This record gives sequence, C-alpha cells and structure tokens, in this order.
Amino acid sequence: MLESIEHTTAYIKSRIGDFEPEVGIILGTGLGKLVNEIEIEKQLMYSNIPDFPISTLEFHAGKLIFGTLGGKKVVAMQGRLHYYEGYNMQQITFPVRVMKMLGIKVLLVSNASGALNPAFKKGDLMVIEDHINLQPHNPLIGRNEEELGPRFPDMSEPYKLDLIQKALDIASAHQITCHKGVYVAVTGPNLETRAEYKYLRIIGGDAVGMSTVPEVIVANHMGLPVFAISVLTDEGFPDTLSPVSVDDILAIAQEAEPKMTQVLKELIAGL
Repeated sequence: MLESIEHTTAYIKSRIGDFEPEVGIILGTGLGKLVNEIEIEKQLMYSNIPDFPISTLEFHAGKLIFGTLGGKKVVAMQGRLHYYEGYNMQQITFPVRVMKMLGIKVLLVSNASGALNPAFKKGDLMVIEDHINLQPHNPLIGRNEEELGPRFPDMSEPYKLDLIQKALDIASAHQITCHKGVYVAVTGPNLETRAEYKYLRIIGGDAVGMSTVPEVIVANHMGLPVFAISVLTDEGFPDTLSPVSVDDILAIAQEAEPKMTQVLKELIAGL
C-alpha cells in the first residue's frame, strides 16, 4: 500500500507543481458545489490518477480540486467513495492517505445523513462530535505500516473539539441551525427499516449515514485533525417514517448546501 501511495502522490505532484495544500476537504452526496467558492488552480479527474479509485455514483463528479479557499490552499475531493460501491476499506481511504502525503494539516469532511434525534429536522446541519462504527470492516486491518501511523491509534478525540466549537459559533453568528451529535456509520446502500432506525437511536445515534467513519479512522491513524459536518436530508423517526428517494435526499442537500458552505468557508479562513 505504501508503494501505491507514494506512486500516486508523486504523479499528483508532477501535475500540480509546487502547490502544497494545507487543508483537505471531502465533499459528500449533493454537496459538491463548495468547489464554486474555490479559486481553482488545477483539477484532476480520479480516472486519470494512477491507483486512485473512481466514484461510481452519477451525482459524484470524481474530481480532485486544487486551489485557494478562505485564504488557505486546499485540495477537495468532489465526490467520495463508499463501501457499498464494492470498494474495500483500504481503497475508500486511499485518497486520505494521499492528501496527507501531499501536505495537508487538517481534514474537513461533509456528508448527507438521516436524522435519528427527534429534536433535529431535515435541512438542519449537524457537527459530528463522535461516531459509532457499524460498518463490517476496518481500514486498518492487515499489516500496519509504521510510516503511516501506529498499530493501535487512539480514538478518544476523533473530531477536534476546538474545531467543533468554532463551527458552532460560526453557525450561531449566521442564525444557522446547527446541532452537534453522534454519527452512526452503516453499510448501505438501502436506507434503514423502522426497527433499525429505532435501534440506532437507542444505541446513541443522532444521525445515520453510509460514509465518513473509514476516512476519519485513517486520518486519526496518520495524526490528522478532523472536522466533520452532516447535512440532515431525511428523518428516521419510526413513528412518522415515510418513503424517501435519492432525489429527495439530493434536493434537501442542495437546499442546505449554502449553509454548510458558509460554515466551512469561515472555519477554513480561521485555521
């Protein structure tokens, strides 16, 4: 794996010259328009990068964007990878390792997720303060590469507390409804049953989604501080559960996206 990471990193550096990103960004489902705020210097298609997995979802652009946002040099993944696409956990998290090798000092992650907490509503934002991993595999299984991180990384603060507070303060200043809560990661791609939503709430979940946790585990393994934010696109409340389509989820994500963009822009500017 280390050889592949070094090979991919070397290729990207040959394409971006002396550009060295400070901040890595992963943009989730329906949340790719943050790139419109970036002063873009270079774009690379995933399909043109050696060893780089390709997003199979039609609503994920599959581009690596290099530029400036909030006065900081950033690299943004416009489109992420998911376990349900058939990739293994090492492939899903490969881009995080490459971004670290490119020089990023912090990772910001976004996603679309379903609300479990009845105090939350679709269209709200939720800063992730902790997570519960119900996905069936872990990206750190296998031989550990000491150059990348320790065999048993600590996860007592997977999401940086100071970044969480800064984001909540930004949201409050703009009258943006933004909660903090626990994110539960499941496999997907189907949404949850009524009983599953009830179970996920009982075990402590405030929102549920199909991504983010593998990337966060690997970022912590490599010593990267992480901030993550969810757009709540549907409501998994057992007593009032109704059918949800992907089109519904994308519509809510796109409607809420400007609020998320505001928070991320100001958070990046203050790093």
